[in-house]
Amino acid sequence: MSPTIRAPRKRRPRGNLSLRLGLGWAKSNELHTGQTPVLKYNRQLMQAILWDKLPIAEVVNVKVIKLDQAPEGYKNFDADTASKFVLDPHNQLAKAA
Repeated sequence: MSPTIRAPRKRRPRGNLSLRLGLGWAKSNELHTGQTPVLKYNRQLMQAILWDKLPIAEVVNVKVIKLDQAPEGYKNFDADTASKFVLDPHNQLAKAA
């Protein structure tokens, strides 16, 4: 998984991101902008998810937590952890799996 490029916290609200272009050229990186061709892959992706050929929870890095673990989940989320948290207060997801 490639690292996410993020601006420092003080620049995020304004949408500013500074890049060292000289270092980028030295490493031959490419920067592309524009829309992603989502419709080109949408049907294949949805079929893979529906037929359980793609472990979507692992791909998007989901962690199921209980309600009493919510404060720790919020701390991790605020610390820019690359995880998504799903609250399961009644332990229903464990029964469905």
